Amino acid sequence: MKTDLILTELQFKAVRSSGAGGQNVNKVSSKVVLTFDLKNSQALSVEEKEWLLVKLATRLTSEQILILNCDEDRSQLKNKTIVTKRFLELINKSLIVPKKRKATKIPRSVIEKRIKAKRNLSEIKQNRRKPHF
Repeated sequence: MKTDLILTELQFKAVRSSGAGGQNVNKVSSKVVLTFDLKNSQALSVEEKEWLLVKLATRLTSEQILILNCDEDRSQLKNKTIVTKRFLELINKSLIVPKKRKATKIPRSVIEKRIKAKRNLSEIKQNRRKPHF
């Protein structure tokens, strides 16, 4: 993934933020909406695109566009930096390929220890029973 190239492919749009805030909310467009076209990206290889399609399937639109919002701050510039950082973290996290798990054999000593514990518990319970004459 080429980070500097991927940043040029991002599209930002400033929108009026919702919620309480008085005149500032009514007048200033501080909410930032980031859109990224995954299908037409030049910064990602074919394998990376396929991997991201699987990992981010729930977050993508039907046209394979990723949309992220940020209206945490009153400043449009701060919201832009927050949403960009969030986007890069999301992409980097999604591109990490998990290691394959190696199935390991259970050691004989562990199996014997478990069986010995079961036998011991069985003997304890048998000793609790009333004797039959």
